[in-house]
Amino acid sequence: MGRATDQADIDAMRRAVALAARGLGATSPNPVVGCVVLDARGRLAGEGHHERAGGPHAEVNALRAAGERARGGTAYVTLEPCNHTGRTGPCAQALIAAGVARVHYAVADPTPQATGGAATLRAAGVHAEQGLLADEAEEGNAAWLTAVRRGRPHVTWKYAASLDGRVAAEDGSSRWITCAEARADVHRLRAESDAVVVGAGTLRADDPHLAVRGRPGAVQPLRVGVDTTATAVRPGARILDAEAPTLIAVAEDADPRAVAALSARAEVVPLPRAGQGVSVAALLDALYARGVRGVLLEGGPALAGAFVAAGAVDRVVGYLAPVLLGAGPAALADAGIPTIADALRLRMTQSVRVGADLRITAVPEAAARPAAPAQKER
Repeated sequence: MGRATDQADIDAMRRAVALAARGLGATSPNPVVGCVVLDARGRLAGEGHHERAGGPHAEVNALRAAGERARGGTAYVTLEPCNHTGRTGPCAQALIAAGVARVHYAVADPTPQATGGAATLRAAGVHAEQGLLADEAEEGNAAWLTAVRRGRPHVTWKYAASLDGRVAAEDGSSRWITCAEARADVHRLRAESDAVVVGAGTLRADDPHLAVRGRPGAVQPLRVGVDTTATAVRPGARILDAEAPTLIAVAEDADPRAVAALSARAEVVPLPRAGQGVSVAALLDALYARGVRGVLLEGGPALAGAFVAAGAVDRVVGYLAPVLLGAGPAALADAGIPTIADALRLRMTQSVRVGADLRITAVPEAAARPAAPAQKER
């Protein structure tokens, strides 16, 4: 039996969760992981996080910082230490070699080729314990865990609306419903995502840029425009500049001449149709194949409705401004919900003031998780 968990354990793991978040948007297709090492007397010896795919894992960075002070100490890791050799060596072996006596890990690794690190630690005489701050670690690693469990990227739908739920006025004007602080916060969401997705309506109406601004060192996400007919992205569109990578999704039956003209300006991927647009499932499959694990959906009401109808929204982030419009498009268009009994019920996880606005974060009450995890590379 190990000693009881105390406040020092909680504080160390919470610090590891915060460190893991530094890797958001930069580690895919790998998870974000944080690690804190305390020495045998409970003093901070080293800490680190997984900074880039292919680079050292969090445990290795923390152990390098700790040096000999790790011997006899305790490691706090947000994800079970890996047990395989990929582009880097197994972290379980690194912890054993460093002489760590105890390991707290928040979440078990669900991938077949990396799991087993805890068993390896225990076989070597290291006390390994799972579950400390598991909910916080799960939330911080939601994109990667969703991708493993569901075989598709995690999708956050972000929208900005008036207090009466309008995303634009009756004449179509929408700049700016929310305050400057809320708009800056959206760039944080972009920086934490692997891809930002908008639809044809947004491409035509707003000519969005979609790159991250005001976040030094951020890895620019893949900018994805869903242009079903290959006619919404015009020459000189801001999404086509060189500041970030761009992918345009079109329908397989789009006019070949329009597709050829668009292909001369950007990378284009044809996808099967679904109703009036492209298949959401096919789009997510294409993004998953490119290593995308976290998607920020910034599209308008129609594209958001298609994602909701496809069961492909894992988190909703709504910025509500203290403004009333009374007319204009609602935040969500047809989402295949004909009656109140079929409403997508959400559980609110956060409600905070951002400048003059309110940011509400919510997740579906019941999220299915397939039994067979997909493969990953760490």
